[in-house]
Amino acid sequence: MERIQSFCVDHDYITEGIYISRIDGDITTFDMRTRKPNCGDYMDNLTMHSLEHMFATYIRNSEIGDRVIYFGPMGCRTGFYLLTRDISPDTVLCEVLSVLEKISAHEGEMFGATRKECGNYRELDINAARKEAARYLAVLSGKKNDFVYPEGE
Repeated sequence: MERIQSFCVDHDYITEGIYISRIDGDITTFDMRTRKPNCGDYMDNLTMHSLEHMFATYIRNSEIGDRVIYFGPMGCRTGFYLLTRDISPDTVLCEVLSVLEKISAHEGEMFGATRKECGNYRELDINAARKEAARYLAVLSGKKNDFVYPEGE
């Protein structure tokens, strides 16, 4: 059986950042890596779920919202996938940074935090989302983002 693309990247060399995981026609999959893989520092479910609610809502209401295909967490709890259609990586990065700033400064309620809106609405925390957004924003703001996975030696 053919291996999927994300299993072909050497996770020993991935660091926190944003990468292009794959391109399928006009759809680009971004690997938004918030944690270094296999180092024991994983997002807890509360944080992952909370940031997902906030980021998905803000990105779908952003300048690129009509070109967002999907945003969701990685099962390994080290980041998220963002799929976009027909948009440059630099434009995506600009919006990702803007969304993270908005979440970090968000003063309202958690988006989608009712029983009607979410299948696990009790496991959401706006402070966890704000803290994680600020953490990842500092990572992305503090490095050169060329969207290319680091390679081993």
